[in-house]
Amino acid sequence: MNKRCYYEILRIERNATEDEIKKNYRKLAMQYHPDKNPGDKEAEEKFKEAAEAYEVLSDREKRDIYDRFGHEGLNGIGFRGFSGFDDIFSSFSDIFEDVFGFGTGRPRSRTVQRAGADLRYDLKISFIDAAFGTSKDIEVSKFEQCRVCDGIGAAPGTSPETCRQCSGRGQVSKSSGFFTISTTCPQCRGQGRVITKPCTNCKGTGRAKIRKTVHLKIPAGVETGSRLRLRGEGEEGVYGGPNGDLYVFIHTGEHEFFERRDHDIYCRIPISFVQATLGATIEVPTLNGAEKLKIPKGTQSGTTFRLRGKGVPHLRGFGRGDQIIETVVKTPTNLSRRQEELLREFAKLSGES
Repeated sequence: MNKRCYYEILRIERNATEDEIKKNYRKLAMQYHPDKNPGDKEAEEKFKEAAEAYEVLSDREKRDIYDRFGHEGLNGIGFRGFSGFDDIFSSFSDIFEDVFGFGTGRPRSRTVQRAGADLRYDLKISFIDAAFGTSKDIEVSKFEQCRVCDGIGAAPGTSPETCRQCSGRGQVSKSSGFFTISTTCPQCRGQGRVITKPCTNCKGTGRAKIRKTVHLKIPAGVETGSRLRLRGEGEEGVYGGPNGDLYVFIHTGEHEFFERRDHDIYCRIPISFVQATLGATIEVPTLNGAEKLKIPKGTQSGTTFRLRGKGVPHLRGFGRGDQIIETVVKTPTNLSRRQEELLREFAKLSGES
């Protein structure tokens, strides 16, 4: 089943701002919310569709991947949308409180595990390193559990206190006629605890930014646009959730002599008028050093030759591409008098005036 364009779903242009994205999502969430459309399957699907579109377009990294590679790009980083309403409500409870003036009616556990965010790193490597593979140490900036307070958020020697407003439940109740509505506690924001003396290292968040060196093995055959996934090297999960992944996007430099097209490499080799006419055996550069190439008699400028297996190794499989060599016949210049005489004699013998 083909997914609709996220911009089309939220009824916005591709250059829409964050405020425009949020504003249009609010309208759609209010229009198709299941509590306002009980039993309406079509409204239910549109509600899920809008939530998925907002999840992607409100996240800079996911939006960038979607703009460049579409839905397939998001599949490549493991994004599969939402499995149900609980996922949607837990992700966007703040949005729903803004829209409806109350919570979703679906209580959230304050200790729900959450996976850490995925990270992106753009790495530029040389033409040769892309062809044969290499190893690199890269430095990544990310959030991990604060080592000073062990992720508690409170200054060493102190502990969070039970929230007085919700008595540690993380939610407060409001009565409206026959209904009792539970909302996230505004004092502790659903945590059930309040930090009176925050850790100075993480400012009470329990997470601090670090710089980590990651060793990366780059396989032979990568090219610009290739993406390497390092599992668990993203940001640390919350409440014991799994770490996110690190995605390394490869950008390869150009070569002064070779040009790459898929797994084949191309080059141009100059040969003399005499070599082209009488034939010769010459040496040509390859990725693995010089190779001998036989030039047959009467070779014309622009003639191509193929050296099989001298190209770039296949990234996912065996074998290599080929090297394609185009010959360019050089016209002699600055001839001596004797050379001109011989050429005129040659032209005369050939019947040329």
